[in-house]
Amino acid sequence: MKRMMHWGLTLFFVLMSSNAFAVANLNPEGKFKVIPAILMISLLILFIMVGVFSKAQNTEDYWAAGRGVGQIGGGMAIASNWMSAASYLGMAGLIYLKGYFAISYVLGWTGGYVLLLVLMAGQVRRYGKYTAPDFVGDRYYSTTARLMSALIVITISFVYAVGQYKGIGMMFNWIFGINYQTSVVVGTGVVLTYVLISGMLGATKNMQVQYVVIVITFFLPLFFIASKLGYFSAVPQIGYGAAVWDIGHGGNGITAAISDPSYYLPFAKYTMYHWFALCMTLMLGTAGLPHVIGRFYVVPKVSDARWQVVWGLFCIALVYWTAPAYAAFAKFSNLLGSAGTITPDAIVVNAAELAGLPEWFAGFLAAGGVSAAFSTVGGLLMAGSSAFAHDIYFRVLNPNASEDSKMKVARIGTVILGVSIIIVALNPPALIAQITAVAFALGANTFFPLFLLGLWWSRTTKEAAIAGMIVGLVVTFGSMLLPKTSLLAYYIPFTSSAVVGVPAVLITMIIVSYMTPEPSQEIKELLYRVHNDE
Repeated sequence: MKRMMHWGLTLFFVLMSSNAFAVANLNPEGKFKVIPAILMISLLILFIMVGVFSKAQNTEDYWAAGRGVGQIGGGMAIASNWMSAASYLGMAGLIYLKGYFAISYVLGWTGGYVLLLVLMAGQVRRYGKYTAPDFVGDRYYSTTARLMSALIVITISFVYAVGQYKGIGMMFNWIFGINYQTSVVVGTGVVLTYVLISGMLGATKNMQVQYVVIVITFFLPLFFIASKLGYFSAVPQIGYGAAVWDIGHGGNGITAAISDPSYYLPFAKYTMYHWFALCMTLMLGTAGLPHVIGRFYVVPKVSDARWQVVWGLFCIALVYWTAPAYAAFAKFSNLLGSAGTITPDAIVVNAAELAGLPEWFAGFLAAGGVSAAFSTVGGLLMAGSSAFAHDIYFRVLNPNASEDSKMKVARIGTVILGVSIIIVALNPPALIAQITAVAFALGANTFFPLFLLGLWWSRTTKEAAIAGMIVGLVVTFGSMLLPKTSLLAYYIPFTSSAVVGVPAVLITMIIVSYMTPEPSQEIKELLYRVHNDE
């Protein structure tokens, strides 16, 4: 373990000393921002202390929080786990850049929770497993299916977390004045610390704390930004509508000559098909993300699983109602000619700066952005390490492993995954929300069909599950290799591939199921029990 950490640290320093990684520097003068730094350091200490006092005592605590999380607390944890840097920072940035088209992120990400509530929440909790691969392995009575699903979980966690690490690095860069690469390593080192100490129990408690931080930091500055720009500030989201009108038509200091009608016009820059494809991918991906599905395992009862989704959707809506306002106010300030730098992935912080608010106000937002990224990274690292330790090591390689060895492997898996993500995050390939959308496409094309048919159609076989995962992987990663000007790339965008991938996987699984022997009576009886009330 010590040797592994030694080589990991050596690799960090080599990578940080190179100039191969280029991310926009939000703090080119290297200024240390005192009040934002105090806010951030206080939050980091709080997160670690919550982890220490909520330390996991066994594998059930580490993977499923001892199944003792209540409805409202679970809803807050769902929302915090969900409202990643992609939601807090990236979504506003995409709305700033793409206007109406990016509203598909809002609708897709919230609509997915309705699918979860209706189709999966109660059934998944009643099934009573620790992880998504646990369900796949037992429902489809296949070690191969379990292993494939575990590897997919690790891949999803990896891709999704890269965007979160980027958000952490950018905010640390803005606050502390250190370069982006060092910011990534320092910030994510803190996440690894409290996840390794506390497991899912501490991560869940931290998510509840982080949700409160996210809501306060996201809401409070917006009142002042709206007031500063001359919009209705009592409910800034109403002022957002007026700002969009001024951006598109001119007004409140913006002339018609510099207005931007494409910002609000539907399908001015992108087609209806692409809007629909992205919305559906995000919706189905939400219902197929393993770290989201895993939240249903941490509550005591099936009814709690359903109600925590309802509370989670309410908590998420509070923030998603607000993100478009930040984008519009930043767009308005930019058109108005306000001095300042615009970086799409930091548009929330930029909106406060462009409106002329004090530095500590922007720091308040930066601290919230880091909280959002931390909460999601914690869940992702837990999902990835659980797939490694529980579903691969314990279920496949060493079924007789002791509690201590399982905990040790889980923590080693967390470190390996965390270090690997940092290396890629030093040179992120795209905007935060775009990176995240790829993870959603993979979740939609693999886990959503597996859970949908696995829970609702007893005829689904193990061969169908394996074939479905293969097709889902081919569609997801094949779409990234298509030439951008090709017809296939038009209909299967790499961030929106589920619009084609999910139907293809469902059809494949149904055909293969009819071509292969039926599952055992035991599986059918298990599904019958899964759909009965408690």
